[in-house]
Amino acid sequence: MTETTATAHDAQQQIAEEFAFFSDWTERYQYLIDLGKQLPPFPDEAKTEANRVHGCQSMVWLVPGGDATKMHFQATSDSAIVSGLIALVLRVYSDRPAAEIVATEPEFIQTIGLAKHLSPTRSNGLAAMLARIKSHAAAALT
Repeated sequence: MTETTATAHDAQQQIAEEFAFFSDWTERYQYLIDLGKQLPPFPDEAKTEANRVHGCQSMVWLVPGGDATKMHFQATSDSAIVSGLIALVLRVYSDRPAAEIVATEPEFIQTIGLAKHLSPTRSNGLAAMLARIKSHAAAALT
């Protein structure tokens, strides 16, 4: 799971295939929670207001790194399901060139049915996190 997939598109395909194994949303939520538990440790000193993603009901912190050739993101949340969402987002967007990040739409959200199964506050939080990642990538390109 930790190896970087060739492209963001490939990562989204893999995510869709993984979620296709589960027949119902109880299992998919459990899988999301399990993914969240596998996030690398997040430094407590990075849990600052500047790194906080607003728009999320739960607390989410996101730290960008790297440059336009390869951007890396670290993130964490105090919510198990949101941590799982972060794990998916990082698989698609972290350790990729800024141009690819900006150009990649998060199709996996629709493909695996997340769009229909997230509460409005979680959907807003996910959108805020994606906007923040794309904004860092766009800034790296300028």
